[in-house]
Amino acid sequence: MLVALWPSRWSRSQRSNATLVAALVLMALVLSLLGWLLSFFPEPIGSNAALFAEGAITTLELTLVAGVAGLILGTAAALARTSRLAWLRWIASLYIWAIRGTPLLVQILFVYFALPVLVPWLNLPDFAAACVALGLNVGAYNAEAIRAGLLAVPRGQTEAARALGLPRTHVFLDVVFPQAFKIALPPLVSNFVALLKDSSLAYAIGVVELTNVGNRIQSATFQPVATLTTVAITYLILTTLVTQVTHGIEHRFDVEGRVK
Repeated sequence: MLVALWPSRWSRSQRSNATLVAALVLMALVLSLLGWLLSFFPEPIGSNAALFAEGAITTLELTLVAGVAGLILGTAAALARTSRLAWLRWIASLYIWAIRGTPLLVQILFVYFALPVLVPWLNLPDFAAACVALGLNVGAYNAEAIRAGLLAVPRGQTEAARALGLPRTHVFLDVVFPQAFKIALPPLVSNFVALLKDSSLAYAIGVVELTNVGNRIQSATFQPVATLTTVAITYLILTTLVTQVTHGIEHRFDVEGRVK
């Protein structure tokens, strides 16, 4: 873990910032040098190194776009689930029930093939359709994580803030939500890392991400071991770097409450 590399005399903020910067720099270096490094590998990897690099970048782009969308959707759905309005709770519950109860692959295929039939003007390209489906999927899981965080905040703190005369909006934004976000952060991080791997299902609608690249190369060369091993190692490198970024965020918020 990169956090452990920094001097212990540094503050939590300094160590978390250094971890975030180092992880992002490493990620940029890996993505920029991946094609060059793979070009030294034996066939069929070397001649297709650029394709692997482009696939890795597409995978990361899918993850980032869908992750941001999923965080926004999850927050909105969690607030709706805890709302006093019954119709809002019903809509949010229906969304979470439908998404969590159906396979992600079916959702991706539905958004790409079925949605334009139902809504003719909403004919999305493959990348956008994958982002929508992945965002909707991770949003449902984020909603439950954030809702659990909201419910975990002691009710007495809300009542104390109101007793001090704080408006309802300030009570939520300044007292409830920061604590709820800190509680929900570990499952949110887990969902984001899982999203990076789940983005591989976008190959089903033709998105040329990492898995699709590997599948095309192994189909053309009939060398599945070398090709799929390279795909797996690339995913492992990406998830490791993303995990370091998320560890830096967790360290900044002192999720475990043990950082000095």
